[in-house]
Amino acid sequence: MHSLAPMQPNSRSDTPADDDRPIPRLPELPSPGQRWSPRRKAALIEAVRGGWLAIDEACQRYNLSVDEFVAWERDMDRHGIHGLRTTRYQIYRDTEARRA
Repeated sequence: MHSLAPMQPNSRSDTPADDDRPIPRLPELPSPGQRWSPRRKAALIEAVRGGWLAIDEACQRYNLSVDEFVAWERDMDRHGIHGLRTTRYQIYRDTEARRA
């Protein structure tokens, strides 16, 4: 089992040690095998982007391909959390195809 210790999220060498900003919290991650809801996908994306979990570790733990994870990131960046709904995927994909 992998440890969920942070991988130095957003570390910067020029940040003072007595910084008053709150320490980032690990998002609540879904259990492996749980059904993927938009919020669970967003939590996993937040954990990877925040440095709490490496993308390869996340993909291995949740049996995802890197391409699938990157597609989730892209959909969230383009359409927000609603873009992570599987029922909306076809609508967003068709809309983008028509723009091209």
